[in-house]
Amino acid sequence: MKKKVMGILATLFFTLVSIIFVAPIFIVLINSMKSKTFINLETFKLPTEESYVGLENYKTAITQYDFLKAVGWTLFITVFSVAVILICCSMTAWFITRVKNVFTKMIYLLCVFSMVIPFQMVMFTLSGTADSLHLNTPWGIVIVYLGFGAGLAVFMFTGFVKSIPVEVEEAAMIDGCSPLRTFFCVVVPMMKPTFISVGILEAMWIWNDFLLPYLVLDIKEFKTISIVIQYMKGSYGRVDMGAIMACLIMAIIPVVVFYLCAQKYIVKGVAAGAVKG
Repeated sequence: MKKKVMGILATLFFTLVSIIFVAPIFIVLINSMKSKTFINLETFKLPTEESYVGLENYKTAITQYDFLKAVGWTLFITVFSVAVILICCSMTAWFITRVKNVFTKMIYLLCVFSMVIPFQMVMFTLSGTADSLHLNTPWGIVIVYLGFGAGLAVFMFTGFVKSIPVEVEEAAMIDGCSPLRTFFCVVVPMMKPTFISVGILEAMWIWNDFLLPYLVLDIKEFKTISIVIQYMKGSYGRVDMGAIMACLIMAIIPVVVFYLCAQKYIVKGVAAGAVKG
């Protein structure tokens, strides 16, 4: 009886927590279908016949604010940045784990130390360096994201590689595999949970990031979703709240779908990468 009561209380508690987390998204959704006047006056009310405008806010966001172009640049930056982080950091972690010397220990410590440095300490220097090295483009910022995302990725990959028996790799090399082929054909398939976990974490960070693209990119030519939403604020404090709400919903949907499709691997990957070894 006691376990049953505890189970009911736990269910009620987590249901309440879920509602608290989902409520802001629901509020944004209902406001994205109201006229901008009623968003400020009736923020928490459902759309009425008078306030309901359907998909007009979505059309405004796409046509007037060039939202689809921003989605394209954001998708490009996210996909390529995550791909580069996964490939480079997994190979680095494998090298660090298998080659034990002072050099590899220093690389590992530097990667871990980079996670505790606040971004504000380096953002002004970073902006000037990115301009001087011509990294202020969507393909140049991929290198910048690699630098900032390497700490967590190397840490998680290193923890998982330590749990992989060395004998598996030795058997592959005896069969004639080169080190590169051993990594991609033997090690990478075994690292699938960590690959997906790191990919989800890095993708959500890069997709929603505002400050780094704002500082690095040439925003006259390249705007991400976050920058477009920021620029929806017009002169004299005029804000098109309807279009902003529509943009927020369109920006949230891809990340939520991506997370739901791969969520079962998150706990496996985080536990394997951060606990083992």
